[in-house]
Amino acid sequence: MAARDALSAHPADPQSTHPMDRRRFLTALSAPAFAACDFKNGAPEFKGAVFGPAMALGHRLRNNDFPAPAETRNLDIAIVGGGVAGLSAAWRLAKRGIKTFRLFELEDALGGNSRAGSSAVTPYPWGAHYLPLPTRESVHVRALLADLGVLKSGIDSDSPVYDERAIVNGPQDRLYRNGLWQEGLLPRMVAPKELDQYKRFEELIERFKQSQDLFGRKPFAIPSLLASRDVRTTSLDATDMRRWLVSQGFDSPALHWYVDYACRDDYGSLSRDTSAWAGLHYFASREGRAKNADTHAVLTWPEGNGFLTRRTEEWLQERVAEPFSRNSLCAKLVTGRGFAEIDIFHADQNRSVRYRCKRVIWAAPSFVLARVWDNPPPPFRPAVADIQTVPWLVANLHLREPPADTGPAPLAWDNVLYNSNALGYVVATHQVLRVRPGATVLTYYWPHSGEAPAAARKRLFDTPWPEWIKAVLADLKRPHPDIAKILERIEIWRWGHGMPQPSPGFLNAPARAALANLKGPLVFAHSDLSGMSLFEEANYAGVRAADLA
Repeated sequence: MAARDALSAHPADPQSTHPMDRRRFLTALSAPAFAACDFKNGAPEFKGAVFGPAMALGHRLRNNDFPAPAETRNLDIAIVGGGVAGLSAAWRLAKRGIKTFRLFELEDALGGNSRAGSSAVTPYPWGAHYLPLPTRESVHVRALLADLGVLKSGIDSDSPVYDERAIVNGPQDRLYRNGLWQEGLLPRMVAPKELDQYKRFEELIERFKQSQDLFGRKPFAIPSLLASRDVRTTSLDATDMRRWLVSQGFDSPALHWYVDYACRDDYGSLSRDTSAWAGLHYFASREGRAKNADTHAVLTWPEGNGFLTRRTEEWLQERVAEPFSRNSLCAKLVTGRGFAEIDIFHADQNRSVRYRCKRVIWAAPSFVLARVWDNPPPPFRPAVADIQTVPWLVANLHLREPPADTGPAPLAWDNVLYNSNALGYVVATHQVLRVRPGATVLTYYWPHSGEAPAAARKRLFDTPWPEWIKAVLADLKRPHPDIAKILERIEIWRWGHGMPQPSPGFLNAPARAALANLKGPLVFAHSDLSGMSLFEEANYAGVRAADLA
């Protein structure tokens, strides 16, 4: 979702809300389960399906239930993980002329949390679905977009030119509240006191954007590892975002709702569970511009960021011979002086192969590394165990026609539900110019925040998936009472380990140091390095690791 519109664009809402309970994954795609659903409300039957990780395969790591390696092969560089970080590492290596690598991906398709699906009507996202306009600091993202044909010119300028098809069409976003849709994500009704707080908060964010430390670094930058480490800024990490708002005299219920939404959007966690540094990073770090787009525009495609991972995959296949090995699980890692060995279980062959490598770029989640690394430094496992990952539920609703709703704001790309545990939905066909409305797909996001991640994860998988379908439809019936009547199929994807939660103290957490200090034969390349599961962070982590390999 995209909540970074100007804070003063719409007045605040005096009504208080507190959402209790959106994005990502680890193991292989399971076979979908299908069923016909009828909730006895007069609607026609529709098909339902559940997708997600093949937990049986991933959980074999717990018992090391794999055949012994049948052979040993030599490999210069192995990349473990085929999400944005792993693909970025492979892209960087290929750009440097290094082609003696192999990327191993557990899934049957690449993409990680930018995975996408497709139907006869349109492609659609299963996870991340947009990219903010890249900032000057995001040089590697800009370079990748140029290689993929998305950035057309001005790669080093303040305002590059992007492919018009990638710039989000209007209307960009709207908010459902009190029975009506309105343009923008800030409630229009406003009390003078709250409007003053919105203005003051926006001015504060602008001061952060304009500030620099003695070395010319910004307090909040993306990639975040390029941000200032001045104590005046990093000290914000000692408290949570909600407490910080209160300490600054911000008591506007609408402002608190909006900031809560922002934290759930990027981190899957409530403002009370989010570091104040991370909460402010959401607003102050993104200041990218484009010559041919509005300041607050984003880059998006029908399949979301799945477009970027698919095009990166194609770019690599055109330049590197056999760069990928899918359905390949790393079951064991041993590091030595100047080498690393990985045991890869090739699930489609039911056999294991040991690869002796000069370098291993680890681009999978840190908790998986902690499980398979046979001889890590003593502090590594307990440090990584402190990283908490928030589960998400994503639903794709295949409709015969766009949903009817109450105005005055028309259907937008991003449609947010006020006072909902979920974040709302994006429209996969929004970027397609049509003469008349037709079939479409709505992608609905629900972060399971507000409780301990382990408990939320258990509830996500223990609850029968038809119950989740009922919950999704109950939420969407508020703005769209007749949605079940135009629904042909609904697909659920459960992300058990959606994204790391940047809780207070995450900036100086031992886990970040443990991951950043991995050098030699093993280099870490995953957004866990920054503590924020964002495309720019994963891209930077992958490029950094490739340059160290």
